[in-house]
Amino acid sequence: MKIGFIGLGNVGAKLAGSLLRNGFDLTVRDIDKTAAAPLLRAGARWGESGRAVAQGSEVIVTCLPSPETSTQVLEGPDGVLEGISEGKIWLEASTTSVDEVKRLGALVEAQGGLAMDTPVSGGCHRAATGNISVFAGGRRDTFEKVLPLLTTIGRQVVHTGPLGTASVLKVVTNYLAGVQLLSTGEAFMVAGRAGIDLAVAYEAIRVSSGNSFVHETEGQLILNGSYNVNFTMDHEVKDLSLFDELGKSLGVPLELSPVCVGMVCDGLKRYGPRAWSTQVVKRLEDDCGFSLRAPGFPELLTDDEPEAEGAEVTVPGRSGYS
Repeated sequence: MKIGFIGLGNVGAKLAGSLLRNGFDLTVRDIDKTAAAPLLRAGARWGESGRAVAQGSEVIVTCLPSPETSTQVLEGPDGVLEGISEGKIWLEASTTSVDEVKRLGALVEAQGGLAMDTPVSGGCHRAATGNISVFAGGRRDTFEKVLPLLTTIGRQVVHTGPLGTASVLKVVTNYLAGVQLLSTGEAFMVAGRAGIDLAVAYEAIRVSSGNSFVHETEGQLILNGSYNVNFTMDHEVKDLSLFDELGKSLGVPLELSPVCVGMVCDGLKRYGPRAWSTQVVKRLEDDCGFSLRAPGFPELLTDDEPEAEGAEVTVPGRSGYS
C-alpha cells in the first residue's frame, strides 16, 4: 500500500514514523522540509506538492494544525484534490471542524475518491510508539481497506460511524482532556496551599475516584515544571473552541465550556501561542505566588508499553456501520 503523508508536526511526524518503521511505502510532505529529514533518511520519499503526493499514493493522510490549513492543502494550487482520482482514499487525521471535513470529503468523492476522518488521541508519547488510539469515520468498506494502516499507527481503532463522526468525538475527548487539565491544576494548587506534599497528593489522586488520564500524564509534567507535553497553547485554544462552537451550533446551553475557553485564551495571552498547553496551569502559580513542584517526576513522557499490532475496538450491540 503506497501512503502519502502530509503534515509532519508533533503528531504527524510520529504517525508517519510508525508507518515507515513497519514497512509501508511512504511519501511525505510538510511546509518545512527540514521536518521531513529524519523520515527521508529512513527511506521515505519527498512529495513536491499535494497533487504529486496524491498522484503517487493509494492513501493520502493529512495531519495539519487547523481546518484552514487542511482546506488550503486540499483546495489550493497544486493541492491534493488535483491528484485525486478513482479509488484513492483521503484520511483526515487533523483535529478539525466536522462541517469542513464533510465538505472536503464530498469534493474528494466527487472525483471518484473515498474519504474518512481518522484523528488520533492519547498523547504524542503514544503516537511515537504506534500505541495511540484512532477514531475513524466513514463507510465500512473504506474502513476495512485502510484498517491495516490504522492498526499500525494506533493500538485501539474505533469505527465511529459516517464521515464526520470521528471529528465530533475527537473534539469531545479533547474538551474532556482540557477540562481535566484545568481542574488538575486547581486541585494541585489547593492541596499545595493546604500544606500537602504534592508528590503525596499526586499518588492519592492517582489511586482515587478523582484520577484521570490527564492527571497521570500531564500532571507529572506540571509537578516536574517542564510542562513539555509536546502540544502547544494555540492548539489547545483551537481544540476547546471547536468543541464550544460545535455545542453552540447544536443548541446545547454550554456552561462549563465557555469558562474553559476563556481560561486557555488567557493562557495564550500570557505565555504565547507556542507555550506548552500545560502552562495554562502556570496562571495559578503566577497568581498565587506558589510553585507546583515536587521531586521525582519526569521532564518528558515516555510510553513504556512495547509497540504492538492494533485492533478494532468492538462496540457492544454494534456489528459495524455501513
